[in-house]
Amino acid sequence: MKRLSYAVIGTGAIGGYYGGRLSLSGKDVHFLYHSEYDYVKKNGLDVKSVNGDFHLNNMQVYNNTADMPKCDVALVCMKTTQNDKLPQLLAPIVKEDTVIILIQNGLGYEQELAKAFPAQAIAGGMAFICTSRVSPGHIVHADYGALTTAYLDNKFDPETAEQIKEDFTNAGVPYTQGDDLNQFRWRKLVWNIPYNGLTVALRTTTDKLMQNPSSRQLITDLMEETVAGARACGANIKDDFVQKMLANTDKMEPYAPSMRLDYDNHRKMEIQAIYGNPIKMAKAAGYHMRKVEMLEQQLLFIEQNEYSAK
Repeated sequence: MKRLSYAVIGTGAIGGYYGGRLSLSGKDVHFLYHSEYDYVKKNGLDVKSVNGDFHLNNMQVYNNTADMPKCDVALVCMKTTQNDKLPQLLAPIVKEDTVIILIQNGLGYEQELAKAFPAQAIAGGMAFICTSRVSPGHIVHADYGALTTAYLDNKFDPETAEQIKEDFTNAGVPYTQGDDLNQFRWRKLVWNIPYNGLTVALRTTTDKLMQNPSSRQLITDLMEETVAGARACGANIKDDFVQKMLANTDKMEPYAPSMRLDYDNHRKMEIQAIYGNPIKMAKAAGYHMRKVEMLEQQLLFIEQNEYSAK
């Protein structure tokens, strides 16, 4: 098996954790930073993790992909609100056999990226993890950590895919390679749709949502509606999946998902990725996710009105 080189595009909470784990295990990892570049170049990356704290020094960090080497695997961990920049960011580091893995929220972005990179092997990465960036160069990993990938089509090399799996596994990341990107994207949405939006709309965290009977019922309704939308779009999600998601969240440490953190920090929220695209796709397949659409409309109101008032 060959030694793979990795590029992390968007070194926030997700990219810092997964890229950090790979680097800690001895892999060749190159990190793209923007605002934190000077701090991390000087001080390194500090990760407080439920699975064991670690600190990385002498990292291979860059503030421009034009300065980065071409890599075997590009892990795209930036928010989907910046995906319009992806073709320009990826072009300098992509070679003929580079695998691009979008470790992002939402639906439909692998297909969009394939228009710009039609020859590349492109995969979706679904992270089930509670992690956040608390300050420059400092990440807190509070719970879970599994990563599932699934390829958009059959362009990928099986040997490279197996090496990626081995690299993550050896780095201490529970890793699964699935064979149905559509299904796994929708499975992630079953969790993302209720918790991301409701923590913003109700100004709360996951634990408080779960403890209140009214909000817990609303979460269940949103999950069941998302499952119905997924099935309309051809995703085979089992009947007990909602109860498993609820049970997993009951055991989770109190958590503010990425959309709540974006709201708190006055950043653009991933409303299109997590709500707009799935609603549109489900409706095109004959199913109207009405409660999900209502939550989307609330979030759009919050973003358009509260942000302008701050």
